[in-house]
Amino acid sequence: MAWETVVGLEVHVQLLTRSKMFCGCSAAYGDPPNTNVCPVCLGLPGALPVPNERAVRLAVRAAFALGCAVHPRSIFARKNYFYPDLPKGYQISQFEEPLATGGRLEVVSPERGPFTVGIKRLHVEEDSGKSFHDRVPGMTAVDFNRSGVPLIEIVSEPDLRSPAEARAYLTALKQVLRWIEVSDCNMEEGSLRVDANLSVRRSGEPLGTRTEVKNVNSFSNVERALAFEQGRQIALIEDGGAVEQRTMTFDAATGDVRPTRSKEESHDYRYFPEPDLPPLVLAPQWLNDARAELTELPAARTARFIRSYELPEYDAGVLTGSRAIADYYEAVVAAGVPAKEAANWVMNDVLGLSEDGETLPLSAAKTAEVISLVQAGRVSRQAGKRVLAELAQAPERAALEVAQELGLIQVQDAGQIESWVAETLAAHPAEVERYRRGEVKLMGFLVGQVMKRSKGKADPKAVGAALEAALTS
Repeated sequence: MAWETVVGLEVHVQLLTRSKMFCGCSAAYGDPPNTNVCPVCLGLPGALPVPNERAVRLAVRAAFALGCAVHPRSIFARKNYFYPDLPKGYQISQFEEPLATGGRLEVVSPERGPFTVGIKRLHVEEDSGKSFHDRVPGMTAVDFNRSGVPLIEIVSEPDLRSPAEARAYLTALKQVLRWIEVSDCNMEEGSLRVDANLSVRRSGEPLGTRTEVKNVNSFSNVERALAFEQGRQIALIEDGGAVEQRTMTFDAATGDVRPTRSKEESHDYRYFPEPDLPPLVLAPQWLNDARAELTELPAARTARFIRSYELPEYDAGVLTGSRAIADYYEAVVAAGVPAKEAANWVMNDVLGLSEDGETLPLSAAKTAEVISLVQAGRVSRQAGKRVLAELAQAPERAALEVAQELGLIQVQDAGQIESWVAETLAAHPAEVERYRRGEVKLMGFLVGQVMKRSKGKADPKAVGAALEAALTS
């Protein structure tokens, strides 16, 4: 009987705020250790937390984008555990009454195509500090700058059926969160962290015992860690063993997953309502305003690009990879460039000049200028790419000015083109004779020879027409 893998993910996402969740300290990344701290985020006696409205608003925006029901009343709770980087001895989170529940995310599985992943809950919490085990020989150093940084935790239903689907879900989730400007989702800086729960079972059986792989630092490593744990659990059961409910850690260097401690349940954290914070109550108008901030989401925009611009699904997917790219593409189209032509230039040429595949090197107006020169026959397609690259370095210049300076303006003078054609035909009498006997494929060769004679300055369309006229006369 075949094995079935069941995966659920808990994703911790840092919100794009300037200050922390319950105090005014900076939430900036990379500042000197223990400089962005105060009595509140250090948990000193007598200090009282105050919720960050901006963080709550971003959390609500994320919940709406994921189709969750946002509850007008939610409760902050203390999650109690001891660890050196948790100065209060507890984390302010939410438990029994979270901010939002019951959402969904559309995902394209590499194995079974489009499907929906349920979102069990989305709640607000604060981050802990960070421990460093390699800064001071023989000791652990702690930086409390992250302590109190605002997070949302997004808990999926166990709807994923493979490590590859887990990665596809994370990719789709990251796209939505960045699109709505809730988080930068920078895993290198800890803005997005993943805890993955996995169990295996034979088809038709109840859910198996799950293990949790914590704090994996890249989507590829999430997939690698889950693949390893999947194989480990199946091999263990087939050898007559039993899976223990454990928390695991992934070693990226070896690709192994190893246990660290028994897996905690909710009762281990002794949750109880946070006595220093009243219930979080959101007024109906406040919620309506937060919902109104949502822009057209990636899936809807992809569908519109396919429908309105008649783009292939692949093109539409690339162009909606980020909100900035989608906006850029539509600005190029709005400047009068045909939709498919604009798609080709943005996907292949503009993004080809981008260092990270997302940052756009020049304005949409400049790109439209270059495309217009190509469409008007003023420069060739290849020359247009050169002009685009020059404008990326000097965006204040005009496309026509750059093309003229580089000597890329195509010659369209009929007399000059006819002269180049006559010289070319005189230089290649054998090919001319073969063409006239029916080897029409030689037209490409002859066009190339004319272009070579003109040093690339002749308009290829005009060259083709002139050759056709000369060869049939």
